[in-house]
Amino acid sequence: MHYRVVFTPEALAQLEALYSYVAQAASPDIAARYTDAIVTYCEGLHTFPLRGTRRDDIRPGLRVTNYKKRAVVAFAVDADVVSVIGVYYGGQNYESVLQWDEDALK
Repeated sequence: MHYRVVFTPEALAQLEALYSYVAQAASPDIAARYTDAIVTYCEGLHTFPLRGTRRDDIRPGLRVTNYKKRAVVAFAVDADVVSVIGVYYGGQNYESVLQWDEDALK
């Protein structure tokens, strides 16, 4: 079974911010290659979406995996869709950003 991979608006904004950072620090070509490689990696979740580590302690159904030990990709898997929730680079604290707030639901 193949899953459809979608990116949340937050994940797309994070990729744009990462592109801007790398483009300024290195070059636009390097930034494009790097962010395109992350997108391709995420799109690869369509064939094996249950890779990575399940992190229900942060948010129910959350999974995380690493891209080249420099970026954390946070995603969730539904019936036939993989939703890329965020791309966190260089040690960003994704756990606090993604923490499930049960009190907010009450």
